Amino acid sequence: MAHVEDDDLPIIQNKEDFDTSTGTFMERMVFNNRAAIAIACAIVTLVLGYQAATKLTLQAGFEKMLPKSHEYVINYKKEAHNLKGLGNTLRLVISTTEGDIWSKEFLDLMEKVNDDVFFVPGVDRSGMKSIWTPNVRWLTVTEEGFEGGPVIPAGFDGSEEKIRQLKLNVMRASITGDLIANNGKSAAILVPLLDFDPKTGERLNYYTFTQKLEKIREHYSQSSDDPDDPRSKYEAGEISLHIVGFAKVIGELIDGLFAVMGFFAAAVLIAWCLLYWYTRCWRSTSTVIFVTIVGVTWQLGILATLGYELDPFSILVPFLVFAIGVSHGAQKLNGVIQDIAKGTHPYIAARFTFRRLFLAGVTALLSDGVGFAVLMIIQIQVIQDLAITASIGVLVLIFTNLILIPIVLSYTGVCDKAVKRSIDSNMTLDDMPGWIAFLLKFTERRWAIGAIIGGLFFAGIGIIGANNIQIGDLDKGAPELRPDSVYNKDVDFVVSNYSVSSDIFAVIVKTEEEQCANYEVMKLAEELEWRLRHLPVVEQVYGLHSAIRRNMSGMNEGYIKFHSIYRNQDTINNGVTNALSLKIVNPACSVWPLMIYLSDHKAATLKSVVNVFDQFNVEFPSSKVEFIGAAGSAGFEAATNVVVEKANREMMFYVYGAVLTLCMLTFRSVAAVLCAVLPLMVTSVLCEALMVVLGMGIKVATLPVIALGVGIGVDYALYILTVILAKTRAGVPLREAYFFTLNFTGRVVALIAVTLAAGVITWAWSPIKFQADMGILLTFMFLWNMVGAMILMPALGVFLLPIGDKKDKA
Repeated sequence: MAHVEDDDLPIIQNKEDFDTSTGTFMERMVFNNRAAIAIACAIVTLVLGYQAATKLTLQAGFEKMLPKSHEYVINYKKEAHNLKGLGNTLRLVISTTEGDIWSKEFLDLMEKVNDDVFFVPGVDRSGMKSIWTPNVRWLTVTEEGFEGGPVIPAGFDGSEEKIRQLKLNVMRASITGDLIANNGKSAAILVPLLDFDPKTGERLNYYTFTQKLEKIREHYSQSSDDPDDPRSKYEAGEISLHIVGFAKVIGELIDGLFAVMGFFAAAVLIAWCLLYWYTRCWRSTSTVIFVTIVGVTWQLGILATLGYELDPFSILVPFLVFAIGVSHGAQKLNGVIQDIAKGTHPYIAARFTFRRLFLAGVTALLSDGVGFAVLMIIQIQVIQDLAITASIGVLVLIFTNLILIPIVLSYTGVCDKAVKRSIDSNMTLDDMPGWIAFLLKFTERRWAIGAIIGGLFFAGIGIIGANNIQIGDLDKGAPELRPDSVYNKDVDFVVSNYSVSSDIFAVIVKTEEEQCANYEVMKLAEELEWRLRHLPVVEQVYGLHSAIRRNMSGMNEGYIKFHSIYRNQDTINNGVTNALSLKIVNPACSVWPLMIYLSDHKAATLKSVVNVFDQFNVEFPSSKVEFIGAAGSAGFEAATNVVVEKANREMMFYVYGAVLTLCMLTFRSVAAVLCAVLPLMVTSVLCEALMVVLGMGIKVATLPVIALGVGIGVDYALYILTVILAKTRAGVPLREAYFFTLNFTGRVVALIAVTLAAGVITWAWSPIKFQADMGILLTFMFLWNMVGAMILMPALGVFLLPIGDKKDKA
């Protein structure tokens, strides 16, 4: 088949014979000034590379994970000063396998750990709680009245008498199951954290902070030869530390992300190898890979210049930007090779490729960018930062991969091996390989109907499966990490040995000043407690009303019948006076937390608690008190789930709306838009069904994946459909148009789909589980979008696209 017949562009062997005034305005501006643009790009690369290397940081923040527009978080922010320990808090547990904690050796060692943690920068020291801190107190009633004090006895020296006193104080303080393990073999320290250093104003560096904790863990897990060191009384391994909390999760994620660099290198190597296998040209292959890495460098440099930082959730974005860049770069390289193989000069081949594919490439990248940008509607800063990071990366690719790659190839050309391979691979309708013959069958009515029925079948399966998807975590511990990670093992230890968990849903109880213990308030609190205790997932409920009930019982010799709320307000007020000393309520007696300890933070668990809480507020309105949500780790996660659930459908609506608009502007055909978008929709619902099968919920870590899959998947459709439409509108039958497309851009679409899938499937071995999950989902979407573009799209075209020759439908 002659080249002129294929795309109406002539073969020009000599550069001097080419009229540089032809082509689009963009083409003339780029190639008539290619040297200046190449030099400018080199300077920009050096500047932004320096910025990325010197200013970009890997950081995370507790505040960034909160849905700041949700009423729970707004309520917490207003009352945070009255709710110490219900924000960003760690639980550190010291355990022994030798005896129990009631020995001088263990208590001395625990004091040392307590002191070491106390002085770690970032700890909110005033809120720390353990048996060694003065804010953990006991209270009891004796013949002489109320007595109380710190749990640790004054002048504690580890003697048997003092230890007996300590045991008694622990019982009086009712902290067994909270700060002391039920089996008496471990004790806990609650460590609230500051998000900002009060001295410097800098954000807490979670990696540095958790590294300090790990040094403390390692230090006390070893023995010592120094007789004055409490560790000398224990062999190595007899003492262990277990640490749970948001900061530790982030620390482990950041620690695991250093291994991610290896996966990035693997993705680069795989992409280079597969692209080289296709082209047999090391020079042009290296050009595409190198310029794509330049694009990633620009992205990181711009982020650093604007003051942004990478966090554990956005660190994967450079991978995606690299993958998208390789996809577009490979299309440009393929076009240049084909033109050079037909005798066109490398400079002219680069211009012709730019002329043919620039619009499709820009539209595809804008679709990718929109897919990222719509994530901005989700009012969670970590997702918004991801959206900005990714959008910048995609916009950068317009300059690097759509403009710079053709410019560089216009200078370097391609190897003779690539030209020979392209010539050898040229084919006609009579000598096509089997896989192309198979794909061409879907331009026939009978096969097209089968493909559409298959698409409807898979769409039905996807819709049924997607109906079962849940919002939030589906596992205990930290689902972002592997089940056998150190952190999740620590969670299992804490859950197994303590009555209260770190999954706390704290209802904020607000009244007028000095009205915190009004009788009506107390009875409503009891009503809410009664309802919550009927949920199997609730382990314990505790609040001001609980302390007052205990106080009433204590004032009456512990008699169980007096363990209740009296109607007499003066009697209740007496109990509040004692509760103030325990810091259960704020000094103004207007705010206190109703603590709900949950068995886990699974999606269903949080939803059941929120439903009970909301129903209570509907049935028991009061002018004297507000029961508002919510603080505590589970409260924040419940708020996050609500925001994610709402944003999930909104996000997909905006993504598809943007893709439809961009495709319409590109194709100027409703039929063509339907051909491009319907296969993407099938992939989206199948991806949600796959998440159900794999036990994944929609949450902060997984929410962006489906949107990203749509944006990246439309690239395939644009590169294939652009060529098909050009041919069919010129009167070429669909079969021949699709054959030409497969010979031109289609083969590269298949190659890139496999390349991208091979690059991200390596993530399945990541120590970070959410990265592994993203790798599996993206691999599925890359491959399935390719199948949709190469089978379902031409099948739809049989019935929707204008066909030059009606017999093609027969």
